[in-house]
Amino acid sequence: MPSLIDLRRRIKSVKNTRQITKAMKVVSAAKLRRAQDRVLAARPYAQIIRRMLANVAQAASEHHEGASVALLAQRPEKRIQLLVITADRGLAGAFNSNVIRTAGRFIQEHPDAEVQLELIGRKARDFFRKRSRNVSGEYSTLFQKVVRYEDALEIARKVTERFKNAEIDAVYMVLNNFKSLMASRLVVSRILPVELPEKQEQIDYIYEQPPKELLESLLPRYIESQIYRALLESAAAEHAARMTAMEAASNNAADVIDSLTLKMNRVRQASITREIIEIVSGAAALD
Repeated sequence: MPSLIDLRRRIKSVKNTRQITKAMKVVSAAKLRRAQDRVLAARPYAQIIRRMLANVAQAASEHHEGASVALLAQRPEKRIQLLVITADRGLAGAFNSNVIRTAGRFIQEHPDAEVQLELIGRKARDFFRKRSRNVSGEYSTLFQKVVRYEDALEIARKVTERFKNAEIDAVYMVLNNFKSLMASRLVVSRILPVELPEKQEQIDYIYEQPPKELLESLLPRYIESQIYRALLESAAAEHAARMTAMEAASNNAADVIDSLTLKMNRVRQASITREIIEIVSGAAALD
């Protein structure tokens, strides 16, 4: 049985750990509010540009011009670019491991294709750098600051140029999508070639240039917005997951403290009882 001093040291250690987890929960909650505001602000833009893309693509198809747009080219998926979006830090529950596991499953499901990895986040980099040679790019400090549109622009331009030059045949990304404070949704989506939205009631635009030219200029912006929104969604989901994980850790620490305190009281009571018995026995012996 542990001694009284050992139990006191363990209780003090767990209390210090609980203070850290509580502080991390507060920090994550503050960051989550800002990240959630950015996600909610980015969603309407993504929806509007998608709706506009559908209308312009429909107009281009009526003029038989949509088939020649490079970013819509359908090719056999022999070379796939996979964007793996994780966090730069851990202590967020299964946030990173779920993404990495899904990326590994995606690679297994495409045995005949060459899957090249674009690793966004330090956790993805650390995992796949030791296990895969098909790493085409790394972004290991992107989430250590507020996500900027320039970061998404760099990634989008890279994958777009590679797709135009037929270096890759498709681009997918795997990430955690922010759903609520308590849950996130693991998503695997294709961003290239662009899958046009279903035909809807067309808005009668007045075009100053041919619809094909508009489509060619609109598609890269659409890809940029998709990647930027994915980064924002992942950042918000990370803070939500870390807040939930730190709350659970704080609750577990409280349970451990209660259990150790009960055990310490029992040890102390047993020690006091033993001392009383020794005193009584000694007094009886003197008599």
